[in-house]
Amino acid sequence: MLIAGFPAGAWGTNCYLVAPAAGEECVIIDPGHQATEGVEEALKKHRLKPVAVVLTHGHIDHVASVVPVCGAHDVPAWIHPEDRYMMSDPEKALGRSIGMPLMGELTVGEPDDVKELTDGAALSLAGLDFSVAHAPGHTKGSVTFQMPESADVPSVFFSGDLLFAGSIGRTDLPGGDMDEMLESLARVCLPLDDSTVVLSGHGPQTTIGRERATNPYLREVAAGHGSLDAPRRGM
Repeated sequence: MLIAGFPAGAWGTNCYLVAPAAGEECVIIDPGHQATEGVEEALKKHRLKPVAVVLTHGHIDHVASVVPVCGAHDVPAWIHPEDRYMMSDPEKALGRSIGMPLMGELTVGEPDDVKELTDGAALSLAGLDFSVAHAPGHTKGSVTFQMPESADVPSVFFSGDLLFAGSIGRTDLPGGDMDEMLESLARVCLPLDDSTVVLSGHGPQTTIGRERATNPYLREVAAGHGSLDAPRRGM
């Protein structure tokens, strides 16, 4: 399996291209702010053909390049219905101005083909299998994508802004809810095997085992508590 990832834009949002191997079809995850050039470079480098864009949530730092990427390759975008409005109205999603000088030229709106994600859905795209889990807390429509373990590759978990190395996503923006975040961490993350590789929306790669042992939020959730005031990340 091939996973090519890079941080993009002002918030360093991780964009991932996932394929069975070089020279094959791929799925693009979270093409955010200023990700278009990086996506095209990765496609060319690995000789990939995109078949879909899938989105962990609707914040502008994760979806800003969806329209140009989908348009250039005539592919659909998948998003949870509760976050779909954010593609057309990013400022409403943040409760404040996104700051055009910082963002630069920005194309808001939906691509021509939008498909909606549901909890428990099984997506088969580009010869790959993704299981979808609705994981509200950072936004109402946040989701995660998990790929199953194979003979030579551990399970891979694209956590979006639910879980980071050493932290979790912020819950103080419109649609955020700390109680929902903790419930999502308990329901979605805790059952995963320790060997599961976590590729999050921001920051470095980690594993569920490492986070279970060291992440203060996951430790508290596992202990049955959940009232922490530690730093959180994300837009």
